[in-house]
Amino acid sequence: MSTAAHASSSSLPSPAAAVAFGLDTFGDVTVDRAGEPVPHAQVIRDLVEQAVLADSVGVDAFGIGEHHRPDFAVSAPDVVLAGIATRTERMTLGSAVTVLSSDDPIRVFQRFSTIDALSNGRAEVVLGRGSFTESFPLFGYDLAQYEQLFSEKLDLFAALLPEEPVTWSGELRPPLVDQRVYPETEGGLSAWIAVGGSPESVVRAARYGFPLMLAIIGGPAGRFAPFADLYREACGRFGTGRLPIAVHSPGLVAETDDAAARLALPHWLDNRNRIGRERGWGDAGEAEFHREVRSGALYVGSPETVAQKIATTVRTLGLDRFDLKYASGPTPHEDLMASIDLYGRRVIPRVRELLTEAGYEPGVAQTVSRL
Repeated sequence: MSTAAHASSSSLPSPAAAVAFGLDTFGDVTVDRAGEPVPHAQVIRDLVEQAVLADSVGVDAFGIGEHHRPDFAVSAPDVVLAGIATRTERMTLGSAVTVLSSDDPIRVFQRFSTIDALSNGRAEVVLGRGSFTESFPLFGYDLAQYEQLFSEKLDLFAALLPEEPVTWSGELRPPLVDQRVYPETEGGLSAWIAVGGSPESVVRAARYGFPLMLAIIGGPAGRFAPFADLYREACGRFGTGRLPIAVHSPGLVAETDDAAARLALPHWLDNRNRIGRERGWGDAGEAEFHREVRSGALYVGSPETVAQKIATTVRTLGLDRFDLKYASGPTPHEDLMASIDLYGRRVIPRVRELLTEAGYEPGVAQTVSRL
């Protein structure tokens, strides 16, 4: 090989550079430095500032979740994303997730195609059934139809994505005959399916040709290796080609491991135990928090600690993207901003270094810790 050819090949980006790193939030109601809850309206304004910072420090994607309860400020993530679209330049903007079961697929498509226009093609929608059920009675849906609602609405949404006239029929809404939906996008709308651990949902994502977002909120990431393997196998069976796999997990970054744990622990416990009591779980304690930080789904620590753990997860599952849910419970806005800054400026570059050193290629799992 000539010197010129060698220089050219060595300057090419490594395959690991293609891995994307995002941030997700549910708009958790925060507290101020005095421990007082911040009003919903201010939480939403702060969330926009968090997104603007994320865009400026190199984060690749920003997702906002949908909830309809007092401890979360965002019930209409698409509206917040539209505002963020006008103040950011490079990040992908999406939901985390859109509860499709209690929404109208046509309106979901229209709202996100509008965000796509405002953002110059940066919109995506992550579709899911959601882990909360408040939206069902709020919008007049029967929880007894939980599975049927999602299946039928997903089928309709998939039919909309080619942006051609749609003829479709189901049991839960009137049929469509040669119907177009507007506004049209300039380059197509990206859509994912979020899965919490159901093999049937993993296979369904592959059958429709949707990228897969695995929500891992407890236990070691390696437990989800069979789902990643199943998804790749199903994609091959359905002839969809290789599709991206991402992970969404909670965490917080601070200058040191001790500082991160001190900041995250009380707010994680507040969130975990408030929701746990609603669902009949026993209360978690400090030991569970530290166990999840050490070997589970909490990415809490210094930039180096968090980067090492993310890199291991990416390699173990063969990921194309990792999203850190950077707010868990009422963590103050100032601490969230500091975490975002460290994630963008120090964690992401370090993860890319680690993946390059390991010879990582997106979509190809490396045996690291699949237990």
